[in-house]
Formats: sequence, structure tokens, C-alpha cells
Amino acid sequence: MLMPSRCAGCDRPGAVLCRTCRFALVARPRHAAPDGTLAAAAFTGRVRDVLLGFKYRNRRAVAAHLGGLVVNRLVTAGVRPDLVTWAPTSGRRRRQRGFDQAELVARQVARQFGVPCRHLLERTGDAAPQTGHSRAARLRAPSFRAHPRVPGGHIVVVDDVVTTGATLRSAGATLRAAGATRVTPVAVAATPPTAGAARRAA
Repeated sequence: MLMPSRCAGCDRPGAVLCRTCRFALVARPRHAAPDGTLAAAAFTGRVRDVLLGFKYRNRRAVAAHLGGLVVNRLVTAGVRPDLVTWAPTSGRRRRQRGFDQAELVARQVARQFGVPCRHLLERTGDAAPQTGHSRAARLRAPSFRAHPRVPGGHIVVVDDVVTTGATLRSAGATLRAAGATRVTPVAVAATPPTAGAARRAA
């Protein structure tokens, strides 16, 4: 028996993203993110609901909508990549979910730009996934190893949510060290700063 499709944002039966949730995503203004990372939206409200549904309720089909948000953000910033890759999640999380959410979004971004998408990075060591950790713990960036023959040119590296920028900063440094001419880090959403962090930044 086939299970009915449900919206990734509000869990209503029907399309993978209902009309209300789809408009809520499109209406979200782009959001500031750390360290020059581009982000399509803030990780709040309906955007947060959709991303959590995507990651934890196996709503993989919503990747096409999220990829579109990322492409719009990149186009607005004047970015035209030669190639797209992603910051991979831990092997444990990939096995639990059956997919890597950043990879699914990255493949949609590459498809919409008409450029290749390649698996260029591997997490190394025993770095735990960032979800559920304090901001201080998230500042300890995971380490990555680049695959052989990273091409030169402009590479966009994709993640789903950015908080401190540590993961994408580490991924970008690894790609540049391996031969990428330019790296643009981008996320679907950025976690808004806490009140204390906002006051320190002011």
C-alpha cells in the first residue's frame, strides 16, 4: 500500500510542499550568514519546518524547491559556478537517513545551473555532526579530505544549515588547498544569532 504524500513543512496530506509553504519559502528574504557564506533564508518559521521535514521525515522530493532557493541566492549574488559540490554529513548520519541532505540540494543546484556536480569531499576523523551541539562546540570545525583531481575554477560548496560557518569554512579551505581557484560557500538557511551574539557584533 502506498503511503500518501505529505507536505514537508506543515505535514498536510498532498504535495511534497503545499501552496502555503511554497509561498512562505519564496517570500523569505535572503539572510546574513557568517564568514561570507551565502544563505537563502533564515532558519526560522516555515523554512525551519521544511528543512526538518526534509532531514528527519525523509521528504527528499523537497530538495528541488530548496535547490531553487539556493540558485536564486547565488544568481542574486552574481555567482556562476563551474562545478557544484557539498559539505558531506557524517557517515553515521547518512546511514541513519539513507541520504545526505546537502548532496541532494547540491545536485539540484548543479542541474538548474547546467554544470557538473561532483563528490569532492570526505569527512575525516571522528568529527560528530553539528546538530544538537552548543555554539562553542560548533566552532570546532569538522575536517575534510579532498578527492584527487579537484578541478580548478569556481566551485560552489553547499550545506543545508549554517550556524557558525565552521563546516563550510573548513570545506572551502580544503577545496582551495586541493586546487580550486575560487570557492563560494552557500547554505539553504542560516541560524539567526542569539541575542548575546547580536549585541557583541553590534
